[in-house]
Amino acid sequence: MNVRDDFPILKNNDIAYLDSGATTQKPVQVIESIKEFYEKQNANPHRGAYALSVEATAVFEGTRAKVAKFIGARYPEEIIFSKNASESFNLLAYSYGLENLKSGDEVVLSIMEHHSNLVPWQYVTKKTGSTLKYLYVNSDYELSEEEIKEKITDKTKIVAITYVSNVLGTINHVKEIAKYAHKKGAIVIVDATQAIPHMRMDVQDLNADFLVFSGHKMMASLGVGVLYGKRELLNKMSPFLFGGDMIEYVYEQDTTFAPLPSKFEAGTQDVGAVASLGAAIDYIENLGYENIQKIENEVVEYAIEELSKLDFLTIYKTPNKENFVGVISFNINGVHPHDVASILDQEGVCVRSGNHCAQPLLRYLGVDSTCRASFYIYNTKEDVDRLVRGLTKTYNMFKKYLQK
Repeated sequence: MNVRDDFPILKNNDIAYLDSGATTQKPVQVIESIKEFYEKQNANPHRGAYALSVEATAVFEGTRAKVAKFIGARYPEEIIFSKNASESFNLLAYSYGLENLKSGDEVVLSIMEHHSNLVPWQYVTKKTGSTLKYLYVNSDYELSEEEIKEKITDKTKIVAITYVSNVLGTINHVKEIAKYAHKKGAIVIVDATQAIPHMRMDVQDLNADFLVFSGHKMMASLGVGVLYGKRELLNKMSPFLFGGDMIEYVYEQDTTFAPLPSKFEAGTQDVGAVASLGAAIDYIENLGYENIQKIENEVVEYAIEELSKLDFLTIYKTPNKENFVGVISFNINGVHPHDVASILDQEGVCVRSGNHCAQPLLRYLGVDSTCRASFYIYNTKEDVDRLVRGLTKTYNMFKKYLQK
């Protein structure tokens, strides 16, 4: 089985696509699911008593049940659809953070957080008079047990932690962090956006209070995100957005809100994107995470081996193989990452350059920006070879200037 054959964009473009950390490519099965929805089922869910609307509702709610099963949620209503992970984090910041934090309380993040799980907490802590603290990485680009126990205290009310760093590829031990945070009386928010394409999530096993991810990072279309929350917590929270379909009764001066999950899903949703998420889950389940990891590990290990041979590169990753997945950040010493990425593009190699929406992390590491190659199931050793050739060409173009 050649997984790459399922991805039309890779057939139609002569490229080595190494930017799956930004967004994954879509298999034909996902693309067809969107087409099928708009050709056969397109209507506004929950709004109509006619058959087509009922079918659209079945697609929408059927996918919710599928997501719940996929991540091990107890109840379908614990799954809230959003447009992306950023919106999910904002929902938590406004609906949980603003209502539950006060002066003297602390919110703990890791320095690895994506801006979408960092900036909302800056806003909330300033509004509530609470304090924002950070867990910093050690020389292996990991969070030490000592750092966790020092920063998470009896004052900590929220711990928001990424499962996998989108810059370093470091896998954080979120289950252990959650266990310790709960002992201190804090709730735990897990950013699974970079993790869920590569490894199975089980919110019961993690004992996460909330878990967030975006569909487009796991082969679904753009425009759909997921917020999982424990039902007892979601029921206590107020809505973040107001409008159609999240209403129970509206009077001239007052409104009551619909029960979960509708309370947090104001307005018409992107049902085509939700349908694509269901198809992406089916694709992952049919392939199996064990096969996904086998495919990825072979290519990523080869990439690490080959890139490590380039003495003009600095690579930013943990040496602990078991704590790493899918992302290799690097720089050609003395060459700006944007220049590197532009030249690689001319060679048909797609990498990201910049700060990867993680400026505090890069600032802590002492770099302005990096190049990032992020891998997924459709990548091959030939993609790695193409990357190495492009990097060697780039270095040779700049070498005479670097030696001065």
